[in-house]
Amino acid sequence: MDYNIQMTWDREAAVWVATSDDVPGLALESGSFDALIERVKYAVPELMELNHRNDSAYHLNFCSKRNDVVVANG
Repeated sequence: MDYNIQMTWDREAAVWVATSDDVPGLALESGSFDALIERVKYAVPELMELNHRNDSAYHLNFCSKRNDVVVANG
């Protein structure tokens, strides 16, 4: 089964936030996108075990979203 992980940039806090409707309890943040992916990979099996959903492997789909404002010089 595939698990979708949303990675969203929080501009005010200057961190990436990972959440998922597929993984109950997943709410992690990090200033580094790559570090957050590694944290998610470690946390998912633990969270799934806590939710009594044990699989031998978890297929994670990471979807990122970052909105920025660009000001034109004029």
